Amino acid sequence: MQRQGWTGGSAGARVRAAGGVLLVAHLALVAWITLRPLDVPWVSAANLRPFAGIRADLALGWPEAARRIGEGLALLAPLGVLLPMAHGRLTVSPLASLARAVAAGALLSVVIELLQTGVPGQVVDIDSILLNTVGVAVAHLAVVPAGRALVRRRAETRRRAALRREDPAQGRTPTIPRVGIAP
Repeated sequence: MQRQGWTGGSAGARVRAAGGVLLVAHLALVAWITLRPLDVPWVSAANLRPFAGIRADLALGWPEAARRIGEGLALLAPLGVLLPMAHGRLTVSPLASLARAVAAGALLSVVIELLQTGVPGQVVDIDSILLNTVGVAVAHLAVVPAGRALVRRRAETRRRAALRREDPAQGRTPTIPRVGIAP
């Protein structure tokens, strides 16, 4: 049974399998980074005001702010590519694909922040949810549409090449047009 919208055969199955394996590996890495206990002398209070943490990072200076904001953007950004890759569809609405990836990234970020409430040394930060979600959206927009277009173009090129390689003596199989039944 072929997946709807996928034209890739065994290559498509390999892409989906690779996407699934990479997705699991990335989620394991994210869990290790965000949910391991930290041995710190003191912990700041939870940040529940949007953009307060980003403003505090900017007050530290541009190099430190760029590092901290970049870390927030990069943590879940691979999900923007890995989720559509694991899903394995080429013909899908770009807006629906973006919405699914961003929603999954936002939900995963919220789950991580909720789990961090019970981990020693980890602090809940609403800005992490915002940055992680934006990172997923940026990665998705930067890679997925171009990647799908490239794969569709290659599949079309292969299909045309296969049509040209047909045996000229045999030709294409004739088809009989369907005729409607009279009332």
